[in-house]
Amino acid sequence: MKKKIVFGIIIVVAVAGGLAAVKALQIKTLIGSAALFAPPPETIATAVAHAENWADTLPAVGSVSAAQGVTVAPEIAGTITEIAFESGATVKQGDLLLKLDTSSEDAQLRAAEAQTELARLNAERNRKLIEDKTVSQSELDTTEATLKQAQANADAIRAIIQKKTIRAPFAGKLGIRLVNLGESLAVGQGIVSLQSLSPVFVDFSLPQQEFAQLQTGLKVRAFLDAYPTNQFEGELAAINPDLDAVTRSVRVRAKFANDGELLRAGMFARVSVILPEEQPVLVVPSTAVMSAPYGDSVFVITPDDKPGSTNLVAQQKFVRTGRMHGDFISVETGLKAGDKVATAGLFKLRNGISVRENNELAPKPSLAPNPPNT
Repeated sequence: MKKKIVFGIIIVVAVAGGLAAVKALQIKTLIGSAALFAPPPETIATAVAHAENWADTLPAVGSVSAAQGVTVAPEIAGTITEIAFESGATVKQGDLLLKLDTSSEDAQLRAAEAQTELARLNAERNRKLIEDKTVSQSELDTTEATLKQAQANADAIRAIIQKKTIRAPFAGKLGIRLVNLGESLAVGQGIVSLQSLSPVFVDFSLPQQEFAQLQTGLKVRAFLDAYPTNQFEGELAAINPDLDAVTRSVRVRAKFANDGELLRAGMFARVSVILPEEQPVLVVPSTAVMSAPYGDSVFVITPDDKPGSTNLVAQQKFVRTGRMHGDFISVETGLKAGDKVATAGLFKLRNGISVRENNELAPKPSLAPNPPNT
């Protein structure tokens, strides 16, 4: 009986040992396979860093202002008897906008004109009588002075009537009407906004260290959030002769033709003053740059240096970037001309990872994208 038990134990131990040996062999095989496994290369788009000549720019932010803009208001109080314009209309200089009640002035003018006529007749009569010495010179002088006074009184009444007839002081576009027929207007009360929209100005400030580079006639580009697909071209029209003592900045004004009247007074604008001299820069697509709190970086694509390998690998390099132009950004340090960098798929990359190029689906960067970058 004991021999059978011992024999059974030996058999169990032998079977367990065999199973352990098989399992150990399997694990060793798996470990070996894992050591030989290489992940497939990541697909990316690439571009080559290259040199270009870019004109230096001075960026700033500013506001659009009309060449001429007022809120039309009366000089004399009165009651509105006629409104001759519609909100949003375009008017010419001298177009009638509004009339105030002039019934009292009209009556006064008729009386003044009658007095003027009487004074004129008396003056003509005395001029004839003075030849016959029928009247004295002093009487003639008195009638002449009376005539001039009567004419001045009539002119004063006409001036009041003219001021109660309100016309457009210049050509432009009207805003929303602020008054109604029959309303009593006070002196200076707003009637309607009138803005001359062609041309318009964009006013902005630049730091004092840029003052020496400024001159009238320089090309200026403007971008507005209201028209993200548009780029407006103008020129530097005026430079303040003095600087702000607090900010140490100089205020400048650019002039834009605004033929389509898209620019309106009060709009916010991003502007760039284009300097005449171009400088050589090293550029890459802006999508190649990864921004992080510790600095900007790019992934440079190079051949794998392992013997017999034909793969490409990505290596991260820190760079210092400069200004942007369209879809490109300048790189001041960290790259050299001819370096190939990843431009799409950067979130999948890490140092030493194998990559595969595919530029068929990647959009082509442009110096003048449409819509422009903002």
